[in-house]
Amino acid sequence: MSQGERRHPAAASLAGMALALSLVESATPAELRERGSRILRDSQGLAWVECLYLEGSGRWLGSDASEARLACDDFRHPYAHAIRSGAPLRLGLVEARSRLDHPDFQAQVAALPAAMQLEVRPLRALDGAREWLGILAFAAHPTALDGLHRDGGFAAFESLLCQLWARLSRHQGERHREARLQQSLAQLNDGARRQALSERLAGDLLGGSPAMQALRGQVVRAAETGLAVLLQGETGTGKDRVARAIHRLSTRSDKPFMAINCAAIPEALLESELFGHAKGAFSGADQARAGLISQADGGTLFLDEIGDMPLALQAKLLRVLESGRYRPLGASEERCADLRLVAATHQPLRERIRDQRFRADLYYRLGQFPLSLPPLRERREDIAPLAEAFVVDFCAREGRDEVGITPAALRQLRERDYPGNVRELKNLIDYACAMTRPGDDIAPMALPDQAEPETPEPAGSHAGDNTTRAVGDLRQALREFEAELIRQRLLHYDGNRALAAESLGLPKRTLAHKCRQLELDAK
Repeated sequence: MSQGERRHPAAASLAGMALALSLVESATPAELRERGSRILRDSQGLAWVECLYLEGSGRWLGSDASEARLACDDFRHPYAHAIRSGAPLRLGLVEARSRLDHPDFQAQVAALPAAMQLEVRPLRALDGAREWLGILAFAAHPTALDGLHRDGGFAAFESLLCQLWARLSRHQGERHREARLQQSLAQLNDGARRQALSERLAGDLLGGSPAMQALRGQVVRAAETGLAVLLQGETGTGKDRVARAIHRLSTRSDKPFMAINCAAIPEALLESELFGHAKGAFSGADQARAGLISQADGGTLFLDEIGDMPLALQAKLLRVLESGRYRPLGASEERCADLRLVAATHQPLRERIRDQRFRADLYYRLGQFPLSLPPLRERREDIAPLAEAFVVDFCAREGRDEVGITPAALRQLRERDYPGNVRELKNLIDYACAMTRPGDDIAPMALPDQAEPETPEPAGSHAGDNTTRAVGDLRQALREFEAELIRQRLLHYDGNRALAAESLGLPKRTLAHKCRQLELDAK
């Protein structure tokens, strides 16, 4: 304390209040440590002050002024001794330099005069928790250190420092926990929102298989972005439905959705369909016409079977994607278009790139968000719900009474191959519904036989010979032959059991019994 402060106690009190206020105004523990160290250096004349904090793990002491991290169980520095004993430690710098060889500690005190002493004070919260906060270390001549402890203000300073430090640390910890909680809640809400959107898609992208659940999740993710989407999958897997679902969930849902099949339009007309044309651009162009790119402005353009697009048009399409600009046929000025592109193909585009029939740069631009649609053979558990949905759809379209479907028919559907995928299944169900009387259930005999690829018979062979060679179980072969004969006869008589039985020379009851045995479910 200076002579002026001894002569004017009020002035000294006001100075102490100002210093305390400086500490209280600290917003973070790091700012508090910096202000506390500066107060000790400036007001108490200490040569060196360092305030180290204990990291969350309790194993390391960290410094705000450097990247030094000192292990609390490393007794090559004095801070470990003070933490271990829980009491202040005071020693001369000569002794410290000879006994304690931790390189980071030695670097901290290397520039200090040897005549100085070092004091290390462990800091803990003063409330009931008594948790460790860190270490306060300072160096000065012995007389300055003795005067510091004779001044009752230092004890008050240390107490205030610890109280504020503990409070700020807890407040900061609460804020971090609150931020983590908010982040977790946001992630949960985001996940719940996406799950709800995915479930909404289940009415349009039918199927509860893992493959379809994953696809619906990817559709939701794709819809959240403005990236170009490339749908790849076999014919009949529902690429058009997926494209419409992406548009419906996107921020462009209130804008147009325009679609075109690139393989269904002649090359000479495709450019005009996409880009439009000016009046007089070619023979027959009596008036200007807007193309699909213009009509899709603000919305989504779906290009189906883009693998069949001519190379010249691929280059023009790439420019639209990269610059948002295009020129209608015969027009003198370029126009702008803001659209989201969804493209689809069943073609192996990488092979077409190797054959120089598809541009690699367009492929990579289209494939910003690639989606692969699973074939029906990889999700056979979806066949039954798909078939039932198609039955309901057929009856609604045709104004027919409700039709069911028998377990035997469903089993037969599950056992078929589907090169045409979902589209083929829908066509089968439409045919079976048309062949089933209103109020009845679709039976196996209402399903058309699966077409087999024809193979030429070897010379001198007979169909009957091939059939008999393939028989490995006579009873099963007879059962299958009998079932097929009855199925065809019932189909011939439009399901009339009495006429079918009469044509086979069987009592009506015997035919019904055989239908149950053979799981033909005849009525």
